[in-house]
Amino acid sequence: MTGDIVTAPTDPTPEAAPRRAPRSRGAAARPTTPVEPGPPVQEGTDWSAWPTYNSAELGFRNYWYPTIWAHQVQQKPVPITLAGERIVLIRDGDTVRGLHDRCPHRGVPLSLGRRQFPGTISCAYHGWTFGLETGRLDAVITDGPDSPICGKLSVATYPVEERLGLLWVYIGDVEPGEEPPPVERDIPTELTENTLVLGGRSEVRDGNWRFGAENGFDEGHAKYLHNTALWRLFKVMPTWNKTRIVEKDGWLIRVQDELHYEAEFPGVGTFTNKRWWKRVPLPDHPDKNGDANPVIAAMDIPGFVSVRMPGLLRVAYPKFIHYEWYVPVDADHVRYVQLMVRFETGATALAFKAKYLSAFRWLFHGQFTRQDAWMVNVTDAPPERLYRPDLSINAWRRHVEKLQPVVQPTERRVGH
Repeated sequence: MTGDIVTAPTDPTPEAAPRRAPRSRGAAARPTTPVEPGPPVQEGTDWSAWPTYNSAELGFRNYWYPTIWAHQVQQKPVPITLAGERIVLIRDGDTVRGLHDRCPHRGVPLSLGRRQFPGTISCAYHGWTFGLETGRLDAVITDGPDSPICGKLSVATYPVEERLGLLWVYIGDVEPGEEPPPVERDIPTELTENTLVLGGRSEVRDGNWRFGAENGFDEGHAKYLHNTALWRLFKVMPTWNKTRIVEKDGWLIRVQDELHYEAEFPGVGTFTNKRWWKRVPLPDHPDKNGDANPVIAAMDIPGFVSVRMPGLLRVAYPKFIHYEWYVPVDADHVRYVQLMVRFETGATALAFKAKYLSAFRWLFHGQFTRQDAWMVNVTDAPPERLYRPDLSINAWRRHVEKLQPVVQPTERRVGH
């Protein structure tokens, strides 16, 4: 990729999210018949029809996930939690290394350790010293130079790559002597093949990652939940749509066949999102008016919103694209990685940077998606009773079942 990548100021380096016992979302998650003397529970369906999806509280293996900004990792080790695994990110010259954040001696986090020797991290408790590249125990300071345990154990290492200003960590199985798949496999091609400018946020929020993904691709919520958002202050949204889901290049895309801006609900009244000051209708696909950025127009996206594995939303506007990764942290936390991207250079790119820093960051990546965070945090399903617009959620779940990805286990793995 050529050209400069511009990133916005980001939040302070996040602490690792707390680890909680995973909650089952299957048939045993909650009884459909009230148990005395507890409160009643409405009847509904569980997730047993989606066994792979139901078991994926911690996401999927064999994928690259974006985490924190590269500039947040300097000399001090930085702990993160990804797919239920505690990882410490450590800068080693121009490279960032990833190790399992637990000394095998007594379980003390290596992220509390010291950079005692070049290319190593030493546990703060007893000085067990591990090579950053290999994870091997190379020295034990408090047991002398001839410590017999040296070389006999190691901590797990994680492939780490820097792209788009972010640190991407691979969660999966890599055989000795082999390399993981290239990180570009899990990044949309338009982001790796074009000159661009971007701004973004990476933060840990409450709620399971699946609720985040479902909210993002949900057909119904934006027209009602977000009709109070400042980002939509001058944009009129439909009241309801007729929608179908199409698949293209690994993306599931919501295609609007009908848009209805107001409706009369029998016995209730009229509802509309129209207001006298709302002048600009949202496009139902990015090049509807023939004025899209050339890169976006060439992508020929038939809908406004699309989603792909392992949990990436793409919202394509005529002039820019918003990307939103739902990165599993643990059963009750998700990392929201948001990028707003323009495929421009020169003065247009500089103007976009200024707009992002002064307005878009807090309007869109702040107040607007905080409404989504609010709903993701309070969602309590299953049981659930779905309705017609939930064809988008069902399509996403069917997509997962069709692909049969390797599910990240919830139990502690050997070496972790």
